[in-house]
Amino acid sequence: MAQIQNAEALTVSDLRRDALSIAEAGYEAINTERVVNSKLKIANGELHIADKIYKIDGRKVFYVGVGKCAISAGRAIEKILGNALADGIALDADDTNPNNSSKIKVHIGTHPLPSEANERASRSIVEFLSDKSVNDLVIMVISGGGSALLCLPEAPMTPADESELFKELTKKGAPIQDLNTVRKHLSRARGGALAVAAYPAEVVSLIVSDVPGNDVETVASGPTVLDTSTIADAQAILAKYGVALSTNIEFIKTPKEQRYFERVTNVLFLSNRDALYAMRDDAVRRGYEAIIVDDCFAGEARDVGRVVVERLHSSQSKTALLYAGESTVALDTHAGKGGRNQEIALAALANLHDDELILSFASDGHDNTDHAGAIADEITRAHARKKSLSAEEYLNSHRAYDFFTVTGDALVTGYTGSNVSDLIVALKK
Repeated sequence: MAQIQNAEALTVSDLRRDALSIAEAGYEAINTERVVNSKLKIANGELHIADKIYKIDGRKVFYVGVGKCAISAGRAIEKILGNALADGIALDADDTNPNNSSKIKVHIGTHPLPSEANERASRSIVEFLSDKSVNDLVIMVISGGGSALLCLPEAPMTPADESELFKELTKKGAPIQDLNTVRKHLSRARGGALAVAAYPAEVVSLIVSDVPGNDVETVASGPTVLDTSTIADAQAILAKYGVALSTNIEFIKTPKEQRYFERVTNVLFLSNRDALYAMRDDAVRRGYEAIIVDDCFAGEARDVGRVVVERLHSSQSKTALLYAGESTVALDTHAGKGGRNQEIALAALANLHDDELILSFASDGHDNTDHAGAIADEITRAHARKKSLSAEEYLNSHRAYDFFTVTGDALVTGYTGSNVSDLIVALKK
């Protein structure tokens, strides 16, 4: 089943047809249930995960999922394990297909801002893990979105306090690495805390990375990874961005004892490279010279858009440039509704040649709005002219969502149940 819901409406040129097909190939490659089914097998009382083998006969097996892949991965794992799965719990940002017959208890939290619901669910996960024994096996799926979801502050700090702090850092354009360094020291469920909670059970943590560079310590603020950062590091980041602390902020020292992590195996299970390779292959099938330019782009969204355009200008005909990463958008007090992918496309629009196209989109289907991203090309410009829209005006007021809503050039996918960063397809006819 295709992930892009409005592909038919958007496909009004050959170049758009190609771009949407390439994007669809990327979405298919990171379909969580498909990937789980391809990488997990049971044979002779053993669970095979890629090249690793775990004995399951004679022991209890549990599932814990956190992030935007938690539910979809859990359903696939439950089908594979069958009666071998004793119990499970998942904390996700959405559930598009509720299944009440599952052994896995589902919690739906809020994202990108934490809430009391997230706090309750995080506490439930810690409690779920706390009685596991040395012979138990815990399979965890840790994915993007987990940082906001794993909110378990130290009193008197509240989820609302963390929300205000997060909003300030986001407005200042802090990248995900800085955000999560701070967040690791604000929750008793991040920064290795779930590994501690599960001790002494054996843990295999399947990590779906949405972080440029795939640093597993940063993905979802590393709940199963030994944290190398300190409270001083978190405080230095806040100082760097000039973020003032409320009196309720309570920093937490992350666990540093090696023994808690000796029976934890952290596996990079899925990343944006999987999407990029599939997109490259589809582009080649369509006759393009396909180049993976960058798998960890970063920086201000409008700058990313302009850099991609410049590279496209200097490319030969029938070239596909592919990117993955995560940009930022520094906001002022009068910012409107938008998303970093839509802002990339809007920034690129003015300088694109008529034979060029840029499609920037979120792998989770949510570019800070119900749009997944947007297409920028000569057709988008024609739509804008017809509606008397100024791309520059909408860009300067960070209203990319409104712009692409009016022009009709937004990408819509719905919640994908996966998350491996943002992706860009740039084509030259």
